Amino acid sequence: MSIIIKVSDLKFRYPRDIARREEPKFTGLPDPATFNRHDLYEILPMMEAVMNELGSEDGRELNLLEDILNDMPGFITTRADVYDYLLGSARECLGR
Repeated sequence: MSIIIKVSDLKFRYPRDIARREEPKFTGLPDPATFNRHDLYEILPMMEAVMNELGSEDGRELNLLEDILNDMPGFITTRADVYDYLLGSARECLGR
């Protein structure tokens, strides 16, 4: 089962990089491309991938992921590293 996250599901509002909207986004590992944490079109597929891996549809867990993303250190830049960081941090916070 694959979760689909809508803008209305998110806790925070994110800018949209309309010029790069059609460029490929995160679809899974490995992905060495740079992650734009200030672009809704990058954030949605990343959150969907992490929530799918967690096996969760819980809005509170999605909000936790957003908090983790917004507090994530700036040196984490690739999509693969962002995915690993979000997944690892969420598992630690949720005790999984």
